[in-house]
Amino acid sequence: MAEIAKKPIKITETILRDAHQSLIATRMTTDQMLPIVEKLDKVGYHSVECWGGATFDASLRFLKEDPWDRLRKFRDGFKNTKLQMLFRGQNILGYSQYADDVVEYFVQKSLANGIDIIRIFDCMNDIRNLETAVKAANKEKGHAQVALSYTLGEAYTLEYWTDMAKRIEDMGANSLCIKDMAGLLLPYTATELVTALKETVSIPIQLHTHYTSGVASMTYMKAVEAGVDVIDTAMSPFALGTSQPATEVMVETFKGTPYDTGFDQKLLAEIADYFRPIRDEALESGLLNPKNLGVNIKTLLYQVPGGMLSNLTSQLKDLGAEDKYYEVLEEVPRVRKDLGECPLVTPSSQIVGTQAVMNVIQGERYKMVPQQTKDVLSGKYGATVKPFNPEVQKKCIGDVEPITCRPADLIPPQLDKLKEEIAPYMQQDEDVLTYALFPQVAMDYFKYRDAQQTKVDATVADTENKAYPV
Repeated sequence: MAEIAKKPIKITETILRDAHQSLIATRMTTDQMLPIVEKLDKVGYHSVECWGGATFDASLRFLKEDPWDRLRKFRDGFKNTKLQMLFRGQNILGYSQYADDVVEYFVQKSLANGIDIIRIFDCMNDIRNLETAVKAANKEKGHAQVALSYTLGEAYTLEYWTDMAKRIEDMGANSLCIKDMAGLLLPYTATELVTALKETVSIPIQLHTHYTSGVASMTYMKAVEAGVDVIDTAMSPFALGTSQPATEVMVETFKGTPYDTGFDQKLLAEIADYFRPIRDEALESGLLNPKNLGVNIKTLLYQVPGGMLSNLTSQLKDLGAEDKYYEVLEEVPRVRKDLGECPLVTPSSQIVGTQAVMNVIQGERYKMVPQQTKDVLSGKYGATVKPFNPEVQKKCIGDVEPITCRPADLIPPQLDKLKEEIAPYMQQDEDVLTYALFPQVAMDYFKYRDAQQTKVDATVADTENKAYPV
């Protein structure tokens, strides 16, 4: 085995995306983020993850903000740092699959508005669902990073991961990410996995994990020693719990070693001081649940990502069935096995979680089946690593013939039709993409935007009339 060259570890900062998505349901506003951009830009990060994932939906739905406007403001502010986003393959940032023309246009516009690195993953690890986005990023000269949705199960052997990695490199990815969304990767397993991947591919390898199960910092340490190139961390006020390990802690850990980042802890302390009142306010308002800051070792038993845990809690609360929490947790692995042992990451985590809730509440498994569960069992999300449970499949979709082709092959081009539908509300090219992903939420936002502009116009006109009376 070749000796691993020891070099400074690179860091991707997640405070502007995954950290607040994981801890406060993606509710940090653009106005809260912009004042600290200048200092974040001086740190020397490999990249700052600031867009994609749930930020797009949450901006429109809850914050009444244009996500494209947020991205452009970040691009203006970050002069020296690469901007990174999370992209759900053929699902883009939504929860169902889109036609290739929509995927290609979204990639094009993301890069044109300021993104440098697009981290592309698929909830089934179906390579076919990644191809269009990777090709589009390569065409636009963006950096296409492909993520392996890391999970456990008898099918997920070391050979499975190295085979996937080789196919990803051959596809044209610029780098590879181990995306450990539930904090399942244990320290010594990380050594084994990173070592095997380093022997298989020549592209850089990044590791993304969550602190949910309590092992993440140790996992990072072993992965760095095994030669991983980049790790994802979050500034301490929004670190740990269901978020990432703390940036300052990892920087201090590697200080004075061959992996030293060279980051200035005084600068990091100033950045942490900025975010601390935002965290305190979120704790006070209840937006940040202290439960999300602790260690939940049950993650390793049930393989449920942090965001999925909070989602399950909220669903059960709405149904007045909070006492069923542990029953639901135990049902999740059973549903996952029925659905081909798919990784649990958006949107598969929501689909499996919702089905588990329904199975427990109804008192009969698969008595009530949402359309998305039927779509998974019909092959509309792609191929799973293990076969579906045939009895469950029969009960849920009857005699429907599951598809075996790439799901998007059955979706005709959508862009022209979407442009027609949204024409009266379009103010920028990107609006058609916003509408494509979240039609109802987008329409509500466009109407809100028009109303706000009308108010501003009326105020300006009123001011001018008073200033220049006729």
